[in-house]
Order: sequence, then structure tokens, then C-alpha cells
Amino acid sequence: MSDTHTTSVLPRSGPPQVPDPGALRGLGGSTELRNSVGGAPTPLTDGEYAALVRERAADLDRLDPGGRHLVAGPSLVVALDVDGTILDMDGRVSARVRASINALRRRGAHVVIATGRGIQAAVPVAHHVGLTEGWMVCANGALTLRMDPGEAAGYGVVERVTFDPAAAIDTLRAAVPEGIIAVEDLDSGLRTTRLFPEGELIEHQTVVSLEDLRSRPVSRVILRAPGMPVSRFSELVAGAGLHSVEYAIGWTAWLDVAPNGITKASALDSLAARLGTDASYAIAVGDGANDLEMLQWARVGAVMGSASHEVQEAGDLVTDPVWRDGCAALLDAVLLRSGAVRSPRQEALV
Repeated sequence: MSDTHTTSVLPRSGPPQVPDPGALRGLGGSTELRNSVGGAPTPLTDGEYAALVRERAADLDRLDPGGRHLVAGPSLVVALDVDGTILDMDGRVSARVRASINALRRRGAHVVIATGRGIQAAVPVAHHVGLTEGWMVCANGALTLRMDPGEAAGYGVVERVTFDPAAAIDTLRAAVPEGIIAVEDLDSGLRTTRLFPEGELIEHQTVVSLEDLRSRPVSRVILRAPGMPVSRFSELVAGAGLHSVEYAIGWTAWLDVAPNGITKASALDSLAARLGTDASYAIAVGDGANDLEMLQWARVGAVMGSASHEVQEAGDLVTDPVWRDGCAALLDAVLLRSGAVRSPRQEALV
């Protein structure tokens, strides 16, 4: 029996499995972040992974005594961040992640991608992991999509929240004048003051004037300062005095600004109600500041081991980093508690 698992290429942030510059071309990635992490961790053996699944199952037993809520079935909502959670910064989704997602869906669970990415960058990830039907939350909660292969684009937008970006753009320009400022349009990608670093985005980018950016409502404003230390970037943003918006800083010098009151959690709460369930039947997995609200919203908020101390403190449990299949292990733990196993091979392991 082989102790290795294959991965497949996608992209955009979170520590690596095997450095591969070609991987960054498919779905956006962060060369800057990848270079800062170094080394290529060795994937877990099957035995190590099975032990990790059992650890996560013990965590779920503690958080859901009696197994009444966090079991695979039509009431369960599993909200998954993308970058650094199911997708590493080299753009790789492991075979274990894809298999666990598909197994949960076969048991009737609602697996929902909940990402800061816009539509153009999120849909390819969803399709890659097999989510051609179901639901997805994009732009940190400003967009909710229903995945539908019958639609021409493969999805339909069921909820969209926008805001006037002018004040936020002016504030960010004054705080970080050298930064890239962009806004997201629903179907045409990003309008931006200049192009992002090569390979970082897969969205179509159109360079426009600052006045054009300010001219109409949008679902998201982005500030990016390539090469700037995150600590310095955070200081500048904190001192900028953003008001009446939601914002979160990423792994690198990247800021997402959303409409006031709109987060992944607000979109997931609305979606859960639409599905006839609620947060008490939800698991959320993430690693970033933009995941804080959904981690606290769900019955169980699971934080990736690569997350900052602040984010880890907000969760109910900490699982292993993306390159050690921490998310997949949690999903397989749900299956284990549900009396389901992914395959005869997995059954032998756990």
C-alpha cells in the first residue's frame, strides 16, 4: 500500500506541499507568501492520517456529545474557506480533501465554499473539488451563488449586497498611496488601478482610473501592497479609520473591504435558514481574519494550524495545517462518527 497521496493543481495562498511555479498559473497564487514559507513539508502517511482523523473525531465527540448535530446528513452545513484551508498557496487540493468532500455530499450534507474570492476565482475551485451543484458564498458574504450545471455559467447569483466604495477608496489611497486598489464587478472580474503581481489572480483585470473605481456600487474593494510586510500594512490600515464597512487583512499585505454588516457568517446564516437548518448543525473551517465571524457562528469552528494566534483563539478546535490535510481529517472524522467511511481502504485505516 502506498503511503503517499496525489494532489492536483489549483491556486492562491496558504503554505505549500511541493513548490511548483507552474501551479500558480491555474487559479491564482501568492509567490510572495510561498517564498516566505520555504521548505516542502512531507505529506502524512496513511497511518499518520488515520491517527489524525481519530483525534478530530474525539474533538467532535467533546463538542457534540451524543452525536446529535455534527453527523453527515441533510441538516449538516459544512462551510469551507478556500485559501489555506482546502487549497494551499501552491494551488494544490489534496486527494483526501476532494474525497472527504464528495463523501459528505453523498450522505446529504451541504458542503458550502465560503471564500473571500470573487466569482471568477471561486467557481473553478468549486468545480475542481466536485461542487457543481449546491451553494457557495463569495466576496466574504456579499455574494451567494447556487451552483447549477443547467445555468449557462454553471451558477446563478441568488443574493448580492453592494455598497458605495468611494469613501473606502479615498481612505485607503491616503493610507497606502503606493498600494493597488481594485473593485469587483459581478461578471467581469476586477477593475484596478494597476495589475496585480503575475500569477496572483485568475480574474480578468481591467486597469482604470481612480474615479472609475469610485463611480458605482460594488460588492468588494481590495487593497494590495506587494512586498510590504504584513505588520506594517496592518498598522497603516488600522490607522486609516475605515468606517461603516467590514474589513479583513490576509496572509500577505492584502485587505478586503465588504459592505457594513456583511461577513461570511451573515451569508451562511441566511443560507442555512433557506436550507431549513441552522448554526447548531454547522461546522466552519478557516484560517484567516475574514473567517472569524463564521468560526464563531457555527456550532464548531475549526481553525487550521497555520492560522494566527488570534484566529486560533476564536475557534473551538485547531486542526493540522493544509499541507497535513487538517481539513480533510476533520471531514473524515464527521464521516467516522456518522458510521460512514470513504472507502474499504479508509475503513481499514480507521
